[in-house]
Amino acid sequence: MPETENIYISNTLKWIETVVVGCNFCPFAASVLHRKTIHFQVEESKDLSVCLTAFAAAMELLDQQENIATSFLIFPKSFANFNDYLNLVELSEKLLQKNGKEGIYQVASFHPNYRFANSSPSDAANYTNRSVYPMLHLLREDSVEKALKNYPDPETIPEKNILFARTKGLVYMKMLLENCQ
Repeated sequence: MPETENIYISNTLKWIETVVVGCNFCPFAASVLHRKTIHFQVEESKDLSVCLTAFAAAMELLDQQENIATSFLIFPKSFANFNDYLNLVELSEKLLQKNGKEGIYQVASFHPNYRFANSSPSDAANYTNRSVYPMLHLLREDSVEKALKNYPDPETIPEKNILFARTKGLVYMKMLLENCQ
């Protein structure tokens, strides 16, 4: 694996440990992290069709390797513009449907400039989905459903995350993310 890919994966792993698990944004991430069942794939191309092909390959890998719980597809050199990234997310979800994988996998989206609809760019709540690089997170739908069944009031997770981020504040959340690079 090229050294640059190792750096992208290392930074992403640090983000998962520090932000996702450290802030408890995903109460299910720690167990997957500790079991080391996360797959990381780096796609450095700026070509949308190449990136979508990489997404299809990530789905295929999950089909073939049941020991992989979840997969992160990292785009360190493309989709810096958040609207371009949202287009990638939309096309990825369509590809998921086209390949008959809806209900088998779901896509979670993370981006360095993530912004919830109707929110201010400076709203600390955006940091619940801000990451070190643009990336798509493929999750196994059955694993998500199983985890949610064993978690009290899973519908409150987003509200708790937003409250946490806003309580900590923009400076704190920004610092956490910056320290992952």
